[in-house]
Amino acid sequence: MTKLAVQFHGVRGSLASPGAATARVGGNTSCVEVMCGDTRIVLDAGSGLRALGDRLVATGPSATTILLSHVHWDHIHGLPFFAPIYVPGHQVNVVSGPNGVMPLEEVMRRQMTAPFFPVEWDELPAAVSARDARAGDRFEVGAAIVTMARLNHPDPVWGYRIECNGRSVVYATDTEHYACVDPALRKLAAGADLLIYDAQYTPEEYPQKVGWGHSTWQAATELAKLAGVGQLALFHHDPRRSDDAVAEIEARARGGFAATVAAREGMIVEVGGEVAAEAA
Repeated sequence: MTKLAVQFHGVRGSLASPGAATARVGGNTSCVEVMCGDTRIVLDAGSGLRALGDRLVATGPSATTILLSHVHWDHIHGLPFFAPIYVPGHQVNVVSGPNGVMPLEEVMRRQMTAPFFPVEWDELPAAVSARDARAGDRFEVGAAIVTMARLNHPDPVWGYRIECNGRSVVYATDTEHYACVDPALRKLAAGADLLIYDAQYTPEEYPQKVGWGHSTWQAATELAKLAGVGQLALFHHDPRRSDDAVAEIEARARGGFAATVAAREGMIVEVGGEVAAEAA
């Protein structure tokens, strides 16, 4: 049976935050690897993408599809440091929904241009491409089926549901809850084995952050219950949140939804099974 497994390579939001206070949870920004048999899908290209790329080039040519939730810096700034794009024989396909300003390829080109970066998009020796998907698209990536939906953020953000052999993971970061559970997100997450959800703020902090496009652990547990998911992973931790504070949020969230874990760098989840490791 083809398994569906998830490994977290970056779990912070907004800005990378290395240091002693964040070492156990990790300080890299959003990057989640999903393996469906031999099919590799990477959710977001934050700074956590760098270490994944180093691992991939050490094992020979590979094919990677990167699904971007959106193109804010903390979700794309790992791509110029993703080693496979510099090695012939590797294939890297970057996909995202409309950002409302320019085609995705133009975003990638602008990021990798002087005076911001010394290597330009057209100089990359690997087979690298960028593709704009549409709202509500459902498409195949190798052995997996991907469905996307628009989320709630000041700039357009996209959530993804990845299905493989009867298992499913939903990635919903940089989204803000409404007064009620977002019906579009509830539909996307319905019955998912694993829901990865933005929990940047606490309920106490949120009133001062309304409109910023991020959510809370409390909204996460409400969504998890109403959508009937199997497991909830709290994600996009605030860059100022210490390891101990993340653990406290995790404990509070488990009071609302017992099958909750705070995402940590290196953590591996066998989707539909157990958390295999909290740190690699």
